[in-house]
Amino acid sequence: MQIKILAEGGKMSPGPALSQKLGPAGINMGKVISEVNEATKDFKGLKVPVVLDVDPKTKEFSVQVFSPPASELLKKEFKLEKASGIQKKLNVGNASIEQIISVAKQKMPNMLAKDLKAAVKSVIGTCTSMGILVESKPASVVGTEIDKGKYDKEINEGVTETPEEKRKQLDSFYKELRDDQDKKVKVEEKAKEAEAEKKAEKAEKAEDKKTAPAKKK
Repeated sequence: MQIKILAEGGKMSPGPALSQKLGPAGINMGKVISEVNEATKDFKGLKVPVVLDVDPKTKEFSVQVFSPPASELLKKEFKLEKASGIQKKLNVGNASIEQIISVAKQKMPNMLAKDLKAAVKSVIGTCTSMGILVESKPASVVGTEIDKGKYDKEINEGVTETPEEKRKQLDSFYKELRDDQDKKVKVEEKAKEAEAEKKAEKAEKAEDKKTAPAKKK
């Protein structure tokens, strides 16, 4: 039988959810935790898909570790706690094509992608949903450029190192853009707060009218 677990790299610990999964198999939780943590120690700070192949008769098991989801690898790459919740208004990073190729290479062993280019396109899709720019452009735009062959040289050569000068330019562009986006989001939030206060005040006045004593004729 197989048991699928999403473990924190090198830091899996006991808990009700784990007990519920391991209980029916009758295997030792402490041993599972120890072996999974050893197998995932290189993925610290990431959520890692793990599959336990269990022999129901002997209770022996083996651990298979798969590469973390592309979203987790991108979070690590950009030191992100979470993706953008408003992708069209607020970006959370600016990736180079080399970084995308690096993540795609890490994911390829566990992907259905036929080649590295297809894997890169898949990671680009994840960038779109997370609000991460690529080459200072919306990820969807870069996806179209990849289809047209713009980054074939980098992909075919499997380049994963971003030139220092290019990294500085990407960071500079992102900082200016993010500062501008933050200002716009704050203005929108203040406008929403003001609107909410007006509605609350209007509702309060309406309620006061309902409860006010009727005037004597």
